[in-house]
Amino acid sequence: MKKKYHLFEVYGIELEYMLVYKKSLKTAAIVDALLTAKNGALTSDIENGPIAWSNELVGHVVELKTNGPTKNLNSLSDLFHQNIIEINTLLKNFNAQLLPTASHPLMNPLTDTMLWKHNYSEVYELYNRLFNCKGHGWSNVQSTHINLPFFNDNEFKQLHAAIRILLPLIPGLCASSPIHQGQDTGFKDTRLEYYKTNQKEIPQLTGVVIPEAVYTTRDYYTTIFEPIKKAIKPYDTAHILEHHFLNSRGAIARFDRHAIEIRLVDIQECPKADIAICILIIEVIKLLVSEKLSSLNLQETWHEQVLFDILNPIIKDAENYHIPHVEYLNLFGINESIDVKALWSHLYTLVKPAIDTSHHEAIETILNHGTLATRILKAIQNDFSENQIIKTYQNLADCLHNNTMFVP
Repeated sequence: MKKKYHLFEVYGIELEYMLVYKKSLKTAAIVDALLTAKNGALTSDIENGPIAWSNELVGHVVELKTNGPTKNLNSLSDLFHQNIIEINTLLKNFNAQLLPTASHPLMNPLTDTMLWKHNYSEVYELYNRLFNCKGHGWSNVQSTHINLPFFNDNEFKQLHAAIRILLPLIPGLCASSPIHQGQDTGFKDTRLEYYKTNQKEIPQLTGVVIPEAVYTTRDYYTTIFEPIKKAIKPYDTAHILEHHFLNSRGAIARFDRHAIEIRLVDIQECPKADIAICILIIEVIKLLVSEKLSSLNLQETWHEQVLFDILNPIIKDAENYHIPHVEYLNLFGINESIDVKALWSHLYTLVKPAIDTSHHEAIETILNHGTLATRILKAIQNDFSENQIIKTYQNLADCLHNNTMFVP
């Protein structure tokens, strides 16, 4: 049994990065070579002090994560950055480097995808048979995951209610995937546009992205896990898939580790930005849990479809979307229709005293200059030539290596 923690006692953060060749920025499916270079022999997980490294579904994505729960969020930007420098140093031998943002702007997933062929490969092969993982929604997605603990059903209810309310706003803070295959997709958060439908063959897995309004362990199993198990049973004849692993909503309850994992955050240009965003999201969730803005009874009544209808246009327009739902804005102490950027500015003002000053610059860069998707498109200047895209994303790779914000 995993140790149980109370609300906001500890945190878990996961960051996914793509490996690319330096000159061309083409995907480099050499995570196995990277892990071997670090460890001396191939392993799917490496503990590197307070940060761990692991593989993902495809051969060109590596995940960095806190090595177990941590109490100290403020140190994570530097810790992740140290690991990024170490990885980039190892990748020099392969003429490769890490690339940030939630999707590669030039990748063709049909030709550039190589599934992980080592540990857990049987799981990935089954997923590939079910959903065809050679698509943008599977092989061209990098995200940040935030894990928040709960101790019992009462704490689960408080946390789940608050997270569900905040999920629609997340792309308006951190969208970073506006370009696919050299084209402006029209979506600031193309990763989430694919997220909605990349498991459409078995819709019980993702639902409507926003999890259902369930607030006890028993109700969660009845409403979410049991339909997932029933739907997957005809396909998973070898019984290798597990319900926690299959649940693909935008926030998932991990009862096996007494936590909720938020999955709607696009990864940014550097850990400085990622951790600042995580801290802002966490502080707003704390504020919602405190019921200073709206009551728990009010928060838990919102239906997932209504919240999805708010999320959906924000996936497209991010911070620029004007929210017409005043009843929803009331949950955050706002009594008139405003855009997403103004709402995040309002929430930042409320929680800023609780956020270490080392994170203010990153948050204020986003609020003043727009989401990373907006800043990328500004840097592109409507020139979607391969040269201009490579130049812009090489600058983003430099931001990652130096842990600096991207301001075109």
